[in-house]
Amino acid sequence: MVDLLLGVLLALEFLGRMLAHRHPMAYLDNGAALVDIVVIASLFVSALGVNLGFLRILRTVRLLRSYNVLGQLKRRFAAVRRNEEVIHAALNLAVFVFMISAVVYVSQREINPKIADFIDALYFTVATLSTTGFGDVTLMGSTSGEVLSILMMLVGITLFLRLAQAVFRPGGKVLYPCPQCGLQRHELDAVHCKACGHVLNIPNDNE
Repeated sequence: MVDLLLGVLLALEFLGRMLAHRHPMAYLDNGAALVDIVVIASLFVSALGVNLGFLRILRTVRLLRSYNVLGQLKRRFAAVRRNEEVIHAALNLAVFVFMISAVVYVSQREINPKIADFIDALYFTVATLSTTGFGDVTLMGSTSGEVLSILMMLVGITLFLRLAQAVFRPGGKVLYPCPQCGLQRHELDAVHCKACGHVLNIPNDNE
C-alpha cells in the first residue's frame, strides 16, 4: 500500500514536471526521466507483490533528486561545491550499474543458472564494464546477450571516462553559471567571468 501511494505521488509529480517543460515529449529524452519511469514502474509492480527490492537504490537516488538534497549539500558544504562534477559523474555511473544489473537479472534469472540472484547480475555487470571479463558468467541468448553486453561496455566505458575526466581534470574549477553569459566553469577564486567580465558572487568556503 505504501509503495502504491508513493508511486502515485511520484507519478503525479513526474507528470507535472513533464507538462511544465517547454517541450514535454523532449523531456522524456533526459536520462534522469528514464530513471524516474523505472522507479515509478517498480513501485507499482512492487504493490502487486513482485519483489523488485534490488531497485531500492534507484528509488533512493530518485528521492534525493526530488528533494534537491544535493543542492542543499552544495550550499552548506564547500567540499560538495568543489567536487560537484565528480559527485554527479559517480552517481550517474552508479545508477547505470544498478539499472543494467536489474536488466540482466530480470532477463536472465529464468534461463541462466549462473545468474540466480541480483548479486550475480551485479558481478557480471561490474566485470563486463571494467573489461575484466573473467568468463565464469555469460549471458544466455546468442543475439540478445551479445547486444546487451556490447551496450553495457559502450555506455559504461563512456561513463567511466567522464568520471575520470571529472576527477583528474587539471586546475580545480567550480560550477557556477554566470548570470550574464551562462559560462559554467570558473576558477575557485574568480571575481569576474573570464568570458564577459561580469561580477561573480561565488560562495566561498566560509559561507
